[in-house]
Amino acid sequence: MTDKTKRRVTGTLLAAVLGCPGMGLGQDAGAPRNQKKPPLQESAADSKGARSGSAQNLAPADFVIGESDALNINVWKEPEISQGVVVRPDGKISLPLIGEVHVSGLTPLQLQALLAIKLQSYLANPQVTVTVTDIRSKAVFITGEVGRQGGYPLLVPTTILQLITNAGGLGQFANKKGIFVLRTVDGKQQKFPFNYSQVIKGEKQEQNILLHPGDTVVVP
Repeated sequence: MTDKTKRRVTGTLLAAVLGCPGMGLGQDAGAPRNQKKPPLQESAADSKGARSGSAQNLAPADFVIGESDALNINVWKEPEISQGVVVRPDGKISLPLIGEVHVSGLTPLQLQALLAIKLQSYLANPQVTVTVTDIRSKAVFITGEVGRQGGYPLLVPTTILQLITNAGGLGQFANKKGIFVLRTVDGKQQKFPFNYSQVIKGEKQEQNILLHPGDTVVVP
């Protein structure tokens, strides 16, 4: 074969290779061309409707709603009605469509049933969830030489010693013999002494009284 003939054969083979689909340089024969990844879809958990019912419930099932308590009212698939509310001093809350509702003295489950009944005039089969997000009507307070001063929800019967423990214990310079409780009864303030040193030794346990809503424990 002459050099001229060899050059013709080589040129013909090269043209055939370059013109064959799927045989281009750097191209995967099995991969589609110009394929793009689909856009990421928004998670259902990120939608507004899913978040509206995610408030944490701080109260037990038998908790009785009172003035200043913060509630989250969630009506399924009704974001315009679902909202957070605070119980007013008159014991009422206000909601779209149904207006004012007296809620003080009800448990969350009782309020759910009441709101569902009131919403039946406007919605088909309303599903209501009520959660207590902040308990303010039944709280006790502690101030002075303790680890964490402030208000604490009174969800279960609690003594002075238990509240001190919940508050992180006494501070280094606390007057253990001079602790007292302030309580308002019929508009008058009463004072109850508490000797920490005696109580932890098992002496004079009658000082370790149960706290009432609104009580303030003072640790000088």
